[in-house]
Amino acid sequence: MNLLRAVVAAVVALAVLPGTAGASSPGRTPVVLFPAFHLTKLQVTVHNQRTDPKCPRSGDFQDWFRNDQPSAFGQVCQDELETLRYDTNPAKPMPLRFSEQPGVTVEVIDYGRTDSAPFYEPLYKKLESVGYLRDKDIRVAGYDARLTPDQGGFFARAKRLVEQTYHENGNRPVQLVGHSNGPIYIQYLLTHTSQAWRDTYIHGFTPLAGNFPGQGLLYSVLFTGLNVTDFGYPKTVENAASSARMYLTAPSTYLSASDPKIFGDRETVIKDNSTGRRYTPRDWPRLLSDAGLSVEAQIAEHYIGSVPFSTPRYFPNVDVTAEKGSGLPTIVGATLPDLKVGQLIDPGQFILAGGDSNQEDITNNANRVWSAMKCHSYVLNDNPGVDHFSLPSTAAVLDRLIDTLKAPRRYC
Repeated sequence: MNLLRAVVAAVVALAVLPGTAGASSPGRTPVVLFPAFHLTKLQVTVHNQRTDPKCPRSGDFQDWFRNDQPSAFGQVCQDELETLRYDTNPAKPMPLRFSEQPGVTVEVIDYGRTDSAPFYEPLYKKLESVGYLRDKDIRVAGYDARLTPDQGGFFARAKRLVEQTYHENGNRPVQLVGHSNGPIYIQYLLTHTSQAWRDTYIHGFTPLAGNFPGQGLLYSVLFTGLNVTDFGYPKTVENAASSARMYLTAPSTYLSASDPKIFGDRETVIKDNSTGRRYTPRDWPRLLSDAGLSVEAQIAEHYIGSVPFSTPRYFPNVDVTAEKGSGLPTIVGATLPDLKVGQLIDPGQFILAGGDSNQEDITNNANRVWSAMKCHSYVLNDNPGVDHFSLPSTAAVLDRLIDTLKAPRRYC
């Protein structure tokens, strides 16, 4: 009788404890997608703002790539109202030094749902073609792209979404899929949870052109700005100034900028024609000093390379199937007349290298260090001629994702 009770207890434990062999019911591996930079739909609500009297006092607008929603707020007003305020008080932890303009609130639209990131419609449709259901076993962990993963409640919210997706899909471990900056946020999640948590909840990690070490382009954006709606450069000096100022105080700008620990001096990100001086990622402290950006240098010092990935201590320690594009001219910097904030730029000023049209090869190859993971598989698939924004809709990439979802996890 005692033996029978022990057997029954063991069976019950296998049925209810997460991470055990009997915890998963037959079905599909759920997917949680982490979108790219500004590919999450944000709602910006304004109430009695006094940041710029030329802008509407109250109202709302949306922020996302390819945003087609009409608004009384022009681009300059949107930039100004989304520019984060920075408190230089050294007694405050860095993540708490940032705040919205008075009267402004920003939130993710439809968090967790596929509607929150419409750019990935081809990916959703591919998953649907093999039986997946939107908002059931396809979820989206959107985020405010101005913020870093240590801000805005990102970590707790994303962790909760992964756990919820796991439990609502028969206790099946979840595949984390990220595009561009999205994999940085996944990397933060994985390296701030225990191995036991990962072993329970994570099936694997698919970074699509993961921007883990940053990219050179972000340094020139500090001076030229970049409009989110079409990822095009401003056409007026007023817009260039408002856009550049927005990026100057957004911590994610520096998270996304090339990390000298990985890049060293292998590329020029800024050439200042007024002095003839060239700046590489290693020279970022001098670049900001020469530009008179001492306050912004405080943010840069904290956030450049702030999500480590390249040493064994910070390996994700889950199965990784990575994708990249290659063979395309890619902007890594710019030649500028001087270091004034808010200047117009034309294609003749760009400094180019090889890459996927958005991120250079140094960036896209950096996760190769994960091939040294001892207990988990790693592969990096190259897609020659496929550009950065086409990667999540490329048939071969999506076919490999389906294969990854069907494959068993690797164990030591």
